[in-house]
Amino acid sequence: MATASKLKNQIANRNNAPGEGIRQYDLKQLMNSDTLKRRFNELLDKKAPQFMSSVLNLYNSETQLQKVQPLSIVSSAMVAASLDLPVDKNLGYAWIIPYGNVAQFQMGYKGYIQLALRTGQYKHINVISIHEGELKSWNPLTEEIEIDFTEKESDKVIGYAAYFELINGFKKTVYWTKEQVEKHKQRFSKSDFGWKRDWDAMATKTVLKALLSKWGILSIDMQAATTKDETVRQLVDGDDGLEDKEVIDIDPHELSEAQQTIAEDSSAKTSSQSKDNGKKDAKMTEPDLPSDEELPF
Repeated sequence: MATASKLKNQIANRNNAPGEGIRQYDLKQLMNSDTLKRRFNELLDKKAPQFMSSVLNLYNSETQLQKVQPLSIVSSAMVAASLDLPVDKNLGYAWIIPYGNVAQFQMGYKGYIQLALRTGQYKHINVISIHEGELKSWNPLTEEIEIDFTEKESDKVIGYAAYFELINGFKKTVYWTKEQVEKHKQRFSKSDFGWKRDWDAMATKTVLKALLSKWGILSIDMQAATTKDETVRQLVDGDDGLEDKEVIDIDPHELSEAQQTIAEDSSAKTSSQSKDNGKKDAKMTEPDLPSDEELPF
C-alpha cells in the first residue's frame, strides 16, 4: 500500500518533467474515476449517480467551496453517502462547507430528524424557534413548558424548543435561550460559514442534536452523524498508508504534508497529432488519479 512519502516522490518526479505545472486534482475527474464510482455505488446503489451529480452541482455553485482541496470534498461526501443523506443545500439534510482550504461535513436538523425516524422508535419529534411573547414559562427540572403562539409580539427569536416522544411513551423536552445557543456556538463551532448563511437553522440543529445525543435512542447511523457532524477530515500518513481522520483544532490555513502531496499533481498534457485528419488535436489527458490503496475512503 502506497505511503505519503512514496506518493510525494512520485509526484515530485512528475513535477520535474518539462512543460508540466502543479495543480490540484479536478473534482469532476475524481468523481468520474472508476474507483470513486464503485465506492459510491457500494453505499448508495442506484442512487449513486444522482448523489454524485449533486456533489458536483454543489461544488459548481459555491465559489468558496471551489477553493478547498477536492479530496476533502470527496471525504465529506462519503460521510453523507454513508448516512444516505442528500447534500443539496436547498433540502437542509446535510452540507459540505468550506473551512479554510479543506471541506467540512455538516448535518442539518432535518438530517437528524430523518435518521431518528429511520429507527422506528420515535412517535413524535420536532424542534421549533420561539418568538418574543410566545414563551409563558419553562421549568428545566420538570421539563414543563408553556407556549402560546397566539401571543407572538414580533419576529424576534428568543429561544428554541425541541421535543420527542418514543413509541414506548418516554418523552423529553429541552429549551435553550438564544444566548445559550450563541455561547455553545462560540465554544464548539469550528466554522461560521453555516451560521452566517442561516443562523436560525444552525441554532435549531444545535438544540435538536443536544436533545438526541443526550436522551434519544441512537442508531449506528445517528451515532456516526453526531460524531462526524462539523468535523474537518484530513489525510494523514498512517502505518498502513494514507488514512482519513478527524483533525482536532486544525489551523484551517495549514495542510498536512500528505494532503499537500496528494493535492498537488501535474496532469495537463498535450496529445500527439490526430492520425485520422493529420490536424493538431490538443486535448487534456486523464490525470494520474489515486488508486484504491491510495484513497482513504
